[in-house]
Parts: sequence; structure tokens; C-alpha cells
Amino acid sequence: MMSSEEDFSLVSPESELQKIHDEISTCKKTYERILNDQKILSESRDSNLHYAQQFDKRCATLKAALIAEEKRQDESLEMEKRKVTALLEEQQVLRTQIQTVQQDIQQLELTNHSLRQQSDVSTAVPERKVIFKGQISDRDDSSGSFDIKPRIVYPMEGGTALITFEEETVAQNILKLKDHEVQLEGNVTLNVQALPVHLMVPNYVELDTQVCPRRVLVSNLPKMESEDRLLDKLELHFSKTRNGGGEVEETDILPDSGNVVITFVENNIAKGLTDKQDHEVETERGKRHKVKVTPFLNGKIAALQTRETMCQRSVLLTGIPTIMDQDSLQDQLEIHFQKTSNGGGEVDAIVYSPVGQQTLAVFDGDSPIEGQSM
Repeated sequence: MMSSEEDFSLVSPESELQKIHDEISTCKKTYERILNDQKILSESRDSNLHYAQQFDKRCATLKAALIAEEKRQDESLEMEKRKVTALLEEQQVLRTQIQTVQQDIQQLELTNHSLRQQSDVSTAVPERKVIFKGQISDRDDSSGSFDIKPRIVYPMEGGTALITFEEETVAQNILKLKDHEVQLEGNVTLNVQALPVHLMVPNYVELDTQVCPRRVLVSNLPKMESEDRLLDKLELHFSKTRNGGGEVEETDILPDSGNVVITFVENNIAKGLTDKQDHEVETERGKRHKVKVTPFLNGKIAALQTRETMCQRSVLLTGIPTIMDQDSLQDQLEIHFQKTSNGGGEVDAIVYSPVGQQTLAVFDGDSPIEGQSM
């Protein structure tokens, strides 16, 4: 075993110093490397901090931009929603308008169809012979119009009489006197009162007409011995399918014109007959007569304006008791009011309604033409 002195003696001082010097150099290099690394790390840290700050700024900017974009998108979406709502409302309005227009078109088509039918009817009317009797008018009415013959039903209470004079002045004189004493047979005096006759007459009438699908109007009829025979011949002819007819429900004669209305059971018969118009009907064996078949119009009053008018030639006598039979009392009244000494004149017509009865007086123009008791 070697002593410490021997150990120290084995190591030279120069080598020891060199070793220390080397270690110091190594430590310096390490330190420099550490300093360099520290510098790099510090620079990296500063750079990362800078980038982090930049990222934070960019993040804040992007976040603000995102919020602004979301707000803009929300506003845009809300605006689009309002546009869609407005478009839907407009679409609903347009649909309603379309439906209204379609309904108007349908109504116009119906009106057009009706006008076409009326146009067809205007070119296919029953034949009626007319003549000129020498009467002319000074009125300038180039638009064309029709005069309607009035026929007014006037209800009379019991105990009244209706008298129409030939002259207006006579009627006005009777009304002016008002109270009248009528001398009857047997020294009986009848006190009556004369009142004016007021009637409601049409001032304006508007009619809506439609062609009846089941009826036809037959004119230009032959003269036959009886109406029933004529109706039977027409029904027999127009009930046959080979003549374009069908099952007949009823036949009627119009009293004013003498034309015949034929009503069929089915709706599809009348149109074919009116399109042809002229039909030859067998009236006697081996004899045929050409009749004219035209559409039958159903009409309803669309507008009516009336006015009150006073009959200038008629007066109403009231307060007439039942003291003798109807005809005798009516004759006595007529005799009394025919006398000029009583303020009367020529009587055109008279109707007496006894007490307890109600009579309908029919006016044609301004004169009663008939009376019917009820």
C-alpha cells in the first residue's frame, strides 16, 4: 500500500492544472452554449409572445367580424323572412284576385251565354202580323222603345162604386162637388161621397230573361174547330222522337196571342226544336201545316220603380148601403151620374161592390174594363 505522499508524488502539477484548465474550458463552452440556448429560448419566447399577441388581436378582430357577420346574417335572414312573408301575402292576394277573376269570367261566360241565347231568341221570335194605322209620333226617340199596355187590378171595398166618365172635366166636377144625393126609386135618397182614385203604376221596369230549357213557343198555328183538338195535334206531333220531340208534360194556349206553350219532361228537347224553327204538323189526314217553334223565355223583375197617379176620368163613390140588388143599384147610380143636372156626363164604365164583398176592378189605361167579386 502506498502512502499519500507517494500518491501526490505520482501526479504532476502541470497535468493537474491542464486538467482543470480543460474542465474550465469545457464549462465555459457549456456556459456559452447555455447562454446561447437561453438567448435562443428568450428570442423564441419573445417571438411566441409577439405571435400570441398578434393571434389574440386577430382572434379579437375575427370574433368581432364574426359577431358582425352573424348580426348581418340575422338581419339579412329577418329581411328575407319579411320578404317571404310579403310574397306569401301577395301570393294569397293574387290567388284571391285570380279566384275573383275566374268567378267574374264564369259570370261573364254565363252572361255571354245568356246574351247569345237572347240574341238567338231575338232572331227567332213568334210571327205576329202588324199593320200601320196611320198614327205617327212627333217624339224623337231613335233609341227604340216599347210601350207597355197597363193592366192594373184595383181592390174595391164593399159599399163602394167605381165610375169612369168619357170626359175628364166631368170626373173633376164630380170630385169638386164631393157629396152627392142620389134619388132612388120610392123617394129614397142615397148620400154618397166622391173620392179620387189613386193607382200605383210602374214607372221603370227591368226584366231579366232566361231561355227555358223545357218549354217552346209554337206560333203561326192553323185554324181548327176547337182548341183541344189543336193541342192534341201539337202534343201528338211533338211527342214523337222522329219529329225531334219527346215526352210532353203539358200544353197551354196563351190567351193574348193564341200561341201555344209546350212543356217537355226532359231538358234536352226544346233546343233542337227551336234550332230548326219551322215544323210541319199534320192537322188533318193528308194535310200538313207549317208552324214556327221559338224559345220560351222565363222572366223575372230585376228592377221596379213605381209612382202614384190619379185617374183623371174615374171617381170612387163611398158610403153606399145595401138597399136593393146589385144590378138595380148600379143602374140607378149610372143614371144619376149621367145627368148633367147632377154635374155628371156620359159614363164609360161602372162597377159596384156591395157591402160584405170585395171586388177587383181591372184598369186598362185609365178605364176599368171589368170587375170581379171576391
